Amino acid sequence: MQKKIRKAIIPAAGYGTRFLPATKALPKEMLPVVDKPVIQYVVEDAVSAGIEDIIIVTGWHKRAIEDHFDYPFELEERLAAEGKQKELDSVRNIADVANFYYLRQRGPRGNATPIMNARDLIGDEPFLLLSGDDIFVADEGGKTRAQQLVEAYEKNNASIVSTLKRDKPQDYKLYGFVEGEEQGPGLIKLNDIHEKPGYGSTKSTQASMFAGVFTPDVFKYLDKAHDNYKKNGSKGEFLFWDAVNLLAKDCPVYGSELTGLTYYDCGNKLEFLKAVIEMGLRHSDIKDGLAEYLKNLKF
Repeated sequence: MQKKIRKAIIPAAGYGTRFLPATKALPKEMLPVVDKPVIQYVVEDAVSAGIEDIIIVTGWHKRAIEDHFDYPFELEERLAAEGKQKELDSVRNIADVANFYYLRQRGPRGNATPIMNARDLIGDEPFLLLSGDDIFVADEGGKTRAQQLVEAYEKNNASIVSTLKRDKPQDYKLYGFVEGEEQGPGLIKLNDIHEKPGYGSTKSTQASMFAGVFTPDVFKYLDKAHDNYKKNGSKGEFLFWDAVNLLAKDCPVYGSELTGLTYYDCGNKLEFLKAVIEMGLRHSDIKDGLAEYLKNLKF
C-alpha cells in the first residue's frame, strides 16, 4: 500500500553570502517578501499538499527561523489587549500550520548533508523536499508546486524530481538537467541529472529544481554517494543529485515538469526584488498604491 506523504525536509543552513551584509545576523530565509519571510511561503506550499511534519535543517545562525514558527505568548497577549485580532490571528496561524522539527546541519559541505541529517526523523516514509529560498506561486485556481509533486508521486509510485522548462544558453550554467526517456507530456524516466552541463552538452530542456518527492530508499544511495565522495578525497561538494543518479540505476525515478507557476529564486538579489514587487502587486493592502507608484516611477 502506498504511503501518504506526511513529512517534508526544508534545508535552510546556508549563509546567504549573496545578501551580505543584510544576512550577517538575519537568516536569508527570513528576508521579508512584503509581510512574510521567504521560508513562510515555502512552508505554506508544503502544507497545501497535506504535509503535517516539517523538518527544517538549520545552522548556528538560524535561531530566528525557530522563533518565527513558535508561539510568541507576550506578543499574543499584547495584540489581544490592543484588540488587534487580524494581527493576532496571523501570528497564531504560523505556528499552527504544522508540527515543526529543527536539526543543526552536521557533515560535509553540500546539499546532500541536510537530507542525511534528517534520516532518523523521516524513518521509512516517503518525503517532500523543498528548498528554503525558492518561492513558487500558483496561477489563480491552479495547483501549488507541492501539490503537483505529490500528485506525480502518487500517480507513478516512484521518486519524483521537480523540473522546469529552461533552454536559454545561460541556464545550462545555472541548473542541472534531467536526461532520460520521455513517458508523456512533462514526464521523463530519469537516467541521469547532468549538473550544470554547459550549453550544447545536452539536448534536455528540463532543468532540475532542488525539490521533489523521494522514497526512503534514497537514504541507502546517499550512503553510497557519501562513500564515493570520501573516496574522491572529499573534494568539492556532497551533492544530493549524485545519490539520486545512483538510485535511478536501480529504481524508477521520474522528472516531472511543473506548470502554471511563477518561480522566484530568492537566493538571487534580482529575483528576490521581483518577488517583492510582484507579491506586493497581489497584496490587497498595498497593490493599488504600489501600482500607482510604479506607473509614475521615473528612471
